[in-house]
Amino acid sequence: MTRWRDIARLVRAPAALSVPGDVVAGAAAAGTLRPRTLGLAGASVCLYWAGMAANDWADRHVDAVERPDRPIPSGRVRPSTAFGIAAVLTGAGLGLAAAAGGRRALAVAAPLAGAVWTYDLVAKNTVAGPAVMAACRGLDVLLGVGHGRHRAALPAALTVAAHTYLITVLSRRETTGADAALPTVTLAGTAVVAGVAASRQAPAAGLLSAWYAARFGAAQRRAVGNPDAANLRGAVVAGITAFPALQGALTARAGSPAAGVAVAGAAVVAKHLAKAVSPT
Repeated sequence: MTRWRDIARLVRAPAALSVPGDVVAGAAAAGTLRPRTLGLAGASVCLYWAGMAANDWADRHVDAVERPDRPIPSGRVRPSTAFGIAAVLTGAGLGLAAAAGGRRALAVAAPLAGAVWTYDLVAKNTVAGPAVMAACRGLDVLLGVGHGRHRAALPAALTVAAHTYLITVLSRRETTGADAALPTVTLAGTAVVAGVAASRQAPAAGLLSAWYAARFGAAQRRAVGNPDAANLRGAVVAGITAFPALQGALTARAGSPAAGVAVAGAAVVAKHLAKAVSPT
């Protein structure tokens, strides 16, 4: 019998704390931060969890060798159950997006869902994999715009997409290790992302951006010194749990410092929950 704890591991439940900030950052940039943003954030979480379940379903044979402790290869969750969960969560995400943001939100949520499934089933192990994953998170930021101006939220979307690209590139070597060049390049990319998110006109944005850079950067520096599988996996976890700090910086930069600080607070919670349920 499948337990709720096993489902939580399947969908990487704590990692979902890295998702609502996408929507908030997009809404803040477009000037559409409203109560309905919560509904769009819920849609985002559903689509994220769907992607995690679909990922494990697609990787079940590889995981049987590389990660036998995951829910499917360990026998705690059946493959058909994982696929069903992914499908139901996808439908729930699309439904919430339509309910909270109408046709315009659905027009973003639908390609977002398509990109999620494309990554898991087609693109993940190809050269295009990191770019497709980055597109998923960029679209997630635009999902928060609702009825606002998507162009205004595009810089935030591209910044989140860039961070996602860095994490995805690192994650491809988290079971095998790499040479020091990989974390060195991603560390340089992190500095660029942090610089883009900072703002002299918004002190909160600068502080949150520095927090993001310190958290993700420290893990990558360890990987530069010893780029084995454990340190690269640690850098991926740090990148995921640092998402809220980056999203908070972007939200504050857009003129909503209180919302930015609230979003960044999820980084603290995510770090602790990651010790109980791995976000990778």
